[in-house]
Amino acid sequence: MAELRWNPVLSEWVIVADERQDRPVLPEDSCPLCPGVLEVPEEDYYIVSFENRFPALRSEPDAPSLPGDDFYRTRGRRGVCEVLLYTPDHDLAPAELDLTRLQDLIRVWKDRLNELGSKDFIDYVYIFENRGEEIGVSLYHPHGQIYAFPFVPPVIEKELENARNHWKEEGDCLFCRVLEKEKGFQDRIVYENEGFTAFVPFYARFPYEVHLYPRRHIPDLSQLDGDEEAQFARALKTVLSKYSRLFPEDEGEFPYMMVFHGAPVDGGDYDYFHFHLEFYSLKRGAGKIKYRAGVETGAGTFISSISPEDMASRLREAPSELD
Repeated sequence: MAELRWNPVLSEWVIVADERQDRPVLPEDSCPLCPGVLEVPEEDYYIVSFENRFPALRSEPDAPSLPGDDFYRTRGRRGVCEVLLYTPDHDLAPAELDLTRLQDLIRVWKDRLNELGSKDFIDYVYIFENRGEEIGVSLYHPHGQIYAFPFVPPVIEKELENARNHWKEEGDCLFCRVLEKEKGFQDRIVYENEGFTAFVPFYARFPYEVHLYPRRHIPDLSQLDGDEEAQFARALKTVLSKYSRLFPEDEGEFPYMMVFHGAPVDGGDYDYFHFHLEFYSLKRGAGKIKYRAGVETGAGTFISSISPEDMASRLREAPSELD
């Protein structure tokens, strides 16, 4: 089975991709992302992007396995799934990347956003990273992923709807208002520089959730200038460094998801949107995992056992490699 299937109850697409069952999971003998192994045959590389060998979306998909109808709609899973390797060093955590490499990585993200977004069958380019076994990563090597969707994903749709309504009703940006509130309160801010502010939001759902906003109102990553790229790199490294030092008594890396929320690339007008990153974790304490169980998954209502103010305080106190 390989297709998109429409959920008429939630009005959203579900991707069916059976072949992803065959992807490798934490292989012990060799890493397919290391130089000269499988994905990159060269003996060395710097930063590399390539199409995923086990993609959820394909640029040339087969016809849907089931034809569907007006109610249970199906369509080909046309899109692009890429893997982005940050470094050839298998044991170097993303938090340990130097600022120069992080700035270069930001430029690669911008390049992939622009190239994938130019394809006429792509409506949304989603950049993300999963880190840690608790999150479900299948390979340790430092890497991220890019999904170029033929539709706008439902979480982004919800953000767009609320941002558009706020813009019409209040005459300003919803995200700029959030940033103004957080800067006014101060106690939930984790880090800030001239271009970016990192904070635990008032409404944090996940343990140690951090949002990273550019202070300038821009709809997507591609509009960052050179100075902002450098400030973005420093803010990104600071957040990841603090995560890595938050629970020093635990073995292994701090697990997190890093997701980019930018405007769609479908040709619409999204001046009301504000590009930002969101970081989520499932680690609520040393040796403790917050599982997304019945209430969060079945009802969509999150329960936080740590106050956002406490999360922010602990993250501020955690040392950073740039301190």
